[in-house]
Amino acid sequence: MSSFKVFDIAGSGMSAQSVRLNTTASNLANADSVSGDPNQVYKARYPLFEAIRAGLGKNAESVGVHVRGIVENQAPPTARYEPGNPLADENGYVYAPNVNTVEELVNMISAARSYQNNVEVMNTAKEMMLATLRLGQ
Repeated sequence: MSSFKVFDIAGSGMSAQSVRLNTTASNLANADSVSGDPNQVYKARYPLFEAIRAGLGKNAESVGVHVRGIVENQAPPTARYEPGNPLADENGYVYAPNVNTVEELVNMISAARSYQNNVEVMNTAKEMMLATLRLGQ
């Protein structure tokens, strides 16, 4: 394996964590939205990651992390009795999304730290390559 592959691997990890941060931000932004229809309420979204290894399958040349897709949480929405709400259904209920804000904040911190770890890997690899080049001086 080429020593330059470390940049591809860390870069794909940074890209994946960026998607994770964006979906978490979307979940937090929609955490307080409500709807009168349980089928129309926002559902929390999460990225699905896939590890890509060299020499396997159609991606034999690439390694790293790939975002396979975004999945929606299938937990039912929370029903709240608010007959005065203009979005309430005929029974007086509004439906809130299945977003746990504490869980999302922890997810955001974890994604930010993972992103930073990949930045550190890239910086360390760059410094090691520069030090190797300086050996010939």
